[in-house]
Amino acid sequence: MLEHWRQKARELRTETHALYLAYKDPQVPWYAKALLAVVVVYAFSPIDLIPYLIPILGYLDDLVLVPAGVAAVLKMVPRAVMDECRQEASEAMAQGGPASRLAAVIIVAIWVLCILFAAVALVRFRSGASS
Repeated sequence: MLEHWRQKARELRTETHALYLAYKDPQVPWYAKALLAVVVVYAFSPIDLIPYLIPILGYLDDLVLVPAGVAAVLKMVPRAVMDECRQEASEAMAQGGPASRLAAVIIVAIWVLCILFAAVALVRFRSGASS
């Protein structure tokens, strides 16, 4: 059972890399590229938006958000483009696969902004409560 899920995860990673390659294709419409960029950056980010330390929710993004995003984008990308990109992705994944530093920076920036927002809100709440 565990091996089955590992295989599915590898397939999803390969499919996500194929989407990254499809992004570069001029036959893919702009709106598909916009959603595709979000899905690929998030999927390849070494840092999760919801960390695994948060029980259940930490894994929810990988189990729901990424596959849902991939499914949505696949409906927008021409089939011929995806077939070609899947072949390229399979070859690339056999050699180790990609990682995105830009994605890591974006996710870290989101977390920093969330922490700053929470800190400002807490300071304002405390100063309003002490008055």
